[in-house]
Amino acid sequence: VQLQASGGGLVQAGGSLRLSCAASGTILSINVMGWYRQAPGKQRELVAGISSTGSTNYADSVKGRFTISRDNAKDTVYLQMNSLKPEDTGVYYCRVVTRIDDYWGQGTQVTVSS
Repeated sequence: VQLQASGGGLVQAGGSLRLSCAASGTILSINVMGWYRQAPGKQRELVAGISSTGSTNYADSVKGRFTISRDNAKDTVYLQMNSLKPEDTGVYYCRVVTRIDDYWGQGTQVTVSS
């Protein structure tokens, strides 16, 4: 199983980006899909998660600005990021949790300039 993340880049504060993460290979029963980020010198933190039923949760710092969604037919999770701030800068990782396993993507860089 491989997770391919895309959509990162350089954007000015106030701008938007949309991240995508597609899972390939044989995956059984995806439960939770999520996005994490790691800023320089900081620990990796949860940004947003979405369950198999569509329930979502967000870090307080991104509520109202970010939206997570998933396409179960494509085994893909998205993160729409609006009103970006410099403190959103970091490497964003997708994660897929199944009944029996846990997968991480390779990370995509998001840089927000002030």
